[in-house]
Amino acid sequence: MAITYKDAGVDIDAGNRLVDRIKPLARSTMRPEVLGGIGGFAALCRLPAGLSEPILVSGTDGVGTKLKTALATGRHDTVGIDLVAMCVNDVLVTGAEPLFFLDYFAAGALDVDVAATVIAGIAEGCRQAGCALVGGETAELPGLYAAHDYDLAGFCVGVVDRPAIRPRTDLAAGDVIIGLPSSGLHSNGHSLARKVLLETLALPFDARPDELGGATVADALLTPTVIYAAAFRALGALPWKAAAHITGGGLVENPPRFLSDDALAVELDPSTWEVPGVMRLIATAGVDDLEMRRTFNMGLGMVIVVPPADAETALAALAPWQGRAVGKLVPRGGGEPSRYARA
Repeated sequence: MAITYKDAGVDIDAGNRLVDRIKPLARSTMRPEVLGGIGGFAALCRLPAGLSEPILVSGTDGVGTKLKTALATGRHDTVGIDLVAMCVNDVLVTGAEPLFFLDYFAAGALDVDVAATVIAGIAEGCRQAGCALVGGETAELPGLYAAHDYDLAGFCVGVVDRPAIRPRTDLAAGDVIIGLPSSGLHSNGHSLARKVLLETLALPFDARPDELGGATVADALLTPTVIYAAAFRALGALPWKAAAHITGGGLVENPPRFLSDDALAVELDPSTWEVPGVMRLIATAGVDDLEMRRTFNMGLGMVIVVPPADAETALAALAPWQGRAVGKLVPRGGGEPSRYARA
């Protein structure tokens, strides 16, 4: 009998069934700039009209060890949202509008139902972001991944008019920092979170510690990352100056990335926002304050810098996302580029 690709662990027919399942999901995310649909060798997208000097912006990311929790619990419906969020939020801070998204799904053996569930989450993330899911790649890699394991990568392309690129060059001491709350861990620090929650504290996935307010450990680990695209659209023409997506490196390392020189520092007042219960629970196991702040978002998923004169208007625009003033830019004076100031 002839040897087939399926004998080697790759099921072409399963891949074709998956493509058929995801075509309606992709169609539900389309933008008018997209030409064609899923199934070609590449995706085509025209630039939006009305831009004087359009600049393309790209971002890529994954979901990390959050996938281990999805695999262990059999809950695959939210990690696709995380994938989109981690890419789109990085693109947003440049002032860009997300245009389209592609994903890469690699598995040891393709389970069409699991893959379709993950990609449904990706489509939901694209709808939240206002970008089109224009395609992707599915790969079966037997021998590289265990049979039921999978990994994800995402790729987002956006566009910004050159005069609107952020960060601006006129950042100044006294500029107000507005924080937008996270939904929890988002998709960073999960290796530490899993070690503490599942090993050090020995909590099962269905445990409901008091700090989680009735949620289970699995709920806390799998809550999807907030996509902040609608919040940036709400700012409209307001002259915000810079923004930082709070990912790996936390509030210690991410906000200073929009500073162009050593003249300014980011000063945050932690009394102005609430630390999520899951992070308070992790801290009880003996993780020190600095390690917490440089690993987790500590409750702020995005920070946006605005001129003092526009702070109240920006806060009103961001009220649906619970935006609040959390700090300001200050002269650095030889100090750290990011520091906590306590009221």
